[in-house]
Amino acid sequence: MIEILAYAIGVMYTPGPVNLLGLNAGIHGQFRSSAGFYVGVGSAMLILFLGFGLLGGALVHSRSLVFVSLAGCGYIAYLAFKILRASVDIRTEASANALRFRDGLFIQLLNPKGIVATLPIATIQFPGAGIYGPAVVGWSCVLAVLAVGAPGSYALFGKLLGPRVGSPVFFRWFNRVMAVLLLYVAGSIGVEYVWPELAG
Repeated sequence: MIEILAYAIGVMYTPGPVNLLGLNAGIHGQFRSSAGFYVGVGSAMLILFLGFGLLGGALVHSRSLVFVSLAGCGYIAYLAFKILRASVDIRTEASANALRFRDGLFIQLLNPKGIVATLPIATIQFPGAGIYGPAVVGWSCVLAVLAVGAPGSYALFGKLLGPRVGSPVFFRWFNRVMAVLLLYVAGSIGVEYVWPELAG
């Protein structure tokens, strides 16, 4: 059981597109207004855990993963450009550009790394620990709550860091760095999950 939690926390709390977006929201004073985003991420993880835990790994094949990966790359790139164009005046735009439940749900459902993270837990670790049926639902809920905390903790860190940096120039550069990182993530997903299928 501890192995399941250790793996889940290790995967969910490392930097990735979802956590980077949470950090960005916190830096820009949107910690509270982006709460729906964190819940959307957790809801997506709940869907993935329940789907894989109850139906097994039959839902994902290499051919279907390539389409999910393509959609995920596109959505991450869209969010990167949205961040790049966002206003840096956090006092007047704090709630206007806040991430919503829909953003969290879709980015996590379309994130192949989310699928790759949940698949081993649901299809290998759950059965290995004797977790079946109703227990899968309980464990999926616990892990989904942990998933809500991942972008939420990054956003909290950003909120604590944001007020200590008063210059609008910092926020402009931070947006650019975040956008480049997200574009890098989209590209790495394409290289790791899409290109091998298309080239092969």
